[in-house]
Amino acid sequence: MEDDSKKLYLELQMEELKAALGVQEEASVAEMNKAKIEQLKEAAAKKNRDKNADVAKLYENAAEYEKELEHFEKELEIINSHQVKDIVEVLCKKLPDEERNYGDELKAIIVAGWVHSFEGDELELLGQCELIKKVEFSNIVDALVLAYPESSIDFDVKVKAILTKRLETLIGIKKDHIEEEIEEIYIAGLKPSFVKRIYKEYHGLA
Repeated sequence: MEDDSKKLYLELQMEELKAALGVQEEASVAEMNKAKIEQLKEAAAKKNRDKNADVAKLYENAAEYEKELEHFEKELEIINSHQVKDIVEVLCKKLPDEERNYGDELKAIIVAGWVHSFEGDELELLGQCELIKKVEFSNIVDALVLAYPESSIDFDVKVKAILTKRLETLIGIKKDHIEEEIEEIYIAGLKPSFVKRIYKEYHGLA
């Protein structure tokens, strides 16, 4: 009898303790625990997203340089594997960009490069530059051959050499920029491969 009274007394104490702590019935407790777990999961996921965002930012510049590098390398491959008269058409087809006028852009590069690489009579240089400015990029070689039939210059080779030199310079610059960004990541105490993976995952590129 004494044991029963003691048991009842302990049960009453437990009920009072539950009430004091705000603990509800087991079913309600289970629901509360489930909700709490979901909240903790959401908080952990948000914290992880925020952390990944910070890590991903470390690779933003490098990713942009890599994209530009890839584009320049594709341009170089097209220039090296096609005749001058076909380059603009192939660039427009394989690397379409509404913001770029490949013909005008390449012609401006040729005019500037022609001046720096010319050896010979200055009047002939001026005449060739003026001719280049007047014709479409795709017609530059034919126009020069027609205007200067006795020239020792291989105009197709020279045009491609000017374009190639410019792109190789740009490619070298982009590679240097990428190396600088990678070095910054190392300085931050992280592995570039890890940062790049987080960047791709964060932006849905993985």
